[in-house]
Amino acid sequence: MTTGLIICGALGKEVVDIVDKHGWDAEVIGIPAVVHVFPDQIAPKVEERILELREKFDRFIVLFGDCGSKGALDQMLVKYPDIERIAGPHCYEFYGGELFASLMEEEPGTYFLTDFMLRTFQGLIIKSMGLDRFPQLKTEYFRNYKRLVYLIQNDNPEYRLKAHEIADYLELPLTIIETGYGFLEERLVALMGGNS
Repeated sequence: MTTGLIICGALGKEVVDIVDKHGWDAEVIGIPAVVHVFPDQIAPKVEERILELREKFDRFIVLFGDCGSKGALDQMLVKYPDIERIAGPHCYEFYGGELFASLMEEEPGTYFLTDFMLRTFQGLIIKSMGLDRFPQLKTEYFRNYKRLVYLIQNDNPEYRLKAHEIADYLELPLTIIETGYGFLEERLVALMGGNS
């Protein structure tokens, strides 16, 4: 039985890696990560994919944090009691687990990067926030941040270099922590159960 994994685009590469690693019969269906800019669109976009593909899959798992939808994603999923969602508020918690909470408690002004955010920083942050056109806004946008924490999923010297470049650009001290796939993999393994 093929499982449809409806995922946040920010988790795409990582979920494909996890599916391949476990050899699951699963198809990854992405929702563009840009919907995070409009969190009220998360639930409607996920439901759109469910309705569009309902006949194709016997089972769906939603791999999406609440990500600012204010509970709308879970409220929508109540209509589909056979569809499960991976637990967790957002990808930083998926990867960092309890470490994320302790880092936030230690310094609420922490700006986080994941591998995805690192790969897409130019488009997702610089361009979408208009910093390429109005560089003076950087100070305003990031004025409350005190440090940058990069949660590494796949250690890569180029990613580490890019993290340092971003820290220099944001003028923030950098901490790098290797998390791997953390709770994302652990929770997905639990949900997939005997389908491996």
